[in-house]
Amino acid sequence: MAPWRVMMFANPQSHLGRIKAAAAAVLMLAVTACASPFNANVSRFQSQLPAPSGQTFAVVADDPSMAGGIEFGQYARLVEAKLAQQGYTPVAEPANATLLVRFDYGVDKGRERVRSTSFGAGSYWGPWRGYRGGFGYGPGFYRPGLWNYGWYDPWFDQGGVESYTVFTSGIEVKIDRRADGQRLFEGKAEAVSTSNRLPYVVPNLVEAMFTNFPGNSGETVRISVAPENKRG
Repeated sequence: MAPWRVMMFANPQSHLGRIKAAAAAVLMLAVTACASPFNANVSRFQSQLPAPSGQTFAVVADDPSMAGGIEFGQYARLVEAKLAQQGYTPVAEPANATLLVRFDYGVDKGRERVRSTSFGAGSYWGPWRGYRGGFGYGPGFYRPGLWNYGWYDPWFDQGGVESYTVFTSGIEVKIDRRADGQRLFEGKAEAVSTSNRLPYVVPNLVEAMFTNFPGNSGETVRISVAPENKRG
């Protein structure tokens, strides 16, 4: 990524100039993020996952506290649509399904990263500055926890340094045979991005999870999902 040039138009000694530069930098990064692919690491494992023909399924919450939630239902429908595209048949009642699809999702509390804003070719991406609150998940997988919409306000000092926050988000899909509870498939998709908004990250993670589904058992692959406005 080429160094940003936004501070060239601001007086480094001017407080107002630094505020304007900060706002411009955030806007530029936001525009870049919208145009960039969403990258996720996807790990999948399977054991005797049946062919779709004649198989019915129902998506249920792996975390009982999410069961019946409107938000969960919205994301569960994305998973349902992807499995239906594979040839599996969705049913409304889990008791009538041959397969139970357990679904979970979440995002951590983020960690701060810093970047030098010095002019010229010496600009660089700096090291991690440590965790800002740590992960927000418990046993099983991620939990939404306490998360804030939007960007973490960048700050500029006289030395030309700015900071921003990145978040790790993830989903988990487990497929069990309802008759005997045997686990047939497990998959996890994780991504690091500057957004902690679940309505944005979860659909992208679902898209990544079901790209070349069910994949090769035991393999972790990096999946790039096209930006929303470039998808076919």
